[in-house]
Amino acid sequence: MPTINELQDFTTQVRRDILRMVHAVQSGHPGGSLGCAEFLTALYQEVMSYSTDFDMDGKNEDLFFLSNGHISPVIYSVLSRSGFFPVEELATFRKINSRLQGHPTTHEGLPGIRMSAGSLGQGMSVAIGAALAKKLNTDDKLVYSLHGDGELQEGQIWEAAMYAGGKGVDNLIATIDYNGKQIDGATDDVLPLGNLKAKFEAFDWDVIEIEKGNDIQAILDGLALAKSKTGKGKPVCILLHTEMGNGVDYMMHTHAWHGKAPNDELLEKGLAQNPETLGDY
Repeated sequence: MPTINELQDFTTQVRRDILRMVHAVQSGHPGGSLGCAEFLTALYQEVMSYSTDFDMDGKNEDLFFLSNGHISPVIYSVLSRSGFFPVEELATFRKINSRLQGHPTTHEGLPGIRMSAGSLGQGMSVAIGAALAKKLNTDDKLVYSLHGDGELQEGQIWEAAMYAGGKGVDNLIATIDYNGKQIDGATDDVLPLGNLKAKFEAFDWDVIEIEKGNDIQAILDGLALAKSKTGKGKPVCILLHTEMGNGVDYMMHTHAWHGKAPNDELLEKGLAQNPETLGDY
């Protein structure tokens, strides 16, 4: 298993990939991507059991569904550096005929991508379906999903949450990127989410919080706790408290970089804060 330092080096390289991808085409969503770099690094580099010999069935392996598909740069980077497809393909991000579209799609057959995402609110429903399929197939592996906190303003999320709790879908771990920001500002200003822990518990979910959502050890500990709660009759929700734009000082503590690419000068500033660790593409 990788050490914490190795996971941190991996995360630093992922941040570089994110910055370089969105800069190259002056398009994309760096803020949330950077905020989830540690989480997806931990998930793919240590926690999940999977094969890079990818097929859509995913039998006898853990599955991941990205619901907030606009943070595609981070999942593309993590997938490529985890062996799903060549790292060099990151250079095609958002270009014509690329498999790495701005929002992940399945029709191009990109290894590691299990659902088309971009229209928010749908990923939890898909993840529940996959989790139920595993139960039908007596497959004891888990299903993970990731959602933005602003995405929870979508009604379908709560229909899915009600179903998962009511039907005891206890092989599902749904994580909320709880950074308090969305494209138009703070979630509290756009549409307050209230007490998310109490809301998910009211829908009969088991809820844990990871207060240090950009700390790899805290994430690993939180995911271990979440896994220990599966198989006990309830789906599991992780409230992951992250910082949008984490690791790039001028992108942090603001929603301004939710969907904006850095210019040449700011790219170099961001890269200088994240020295190369595994080699650029």
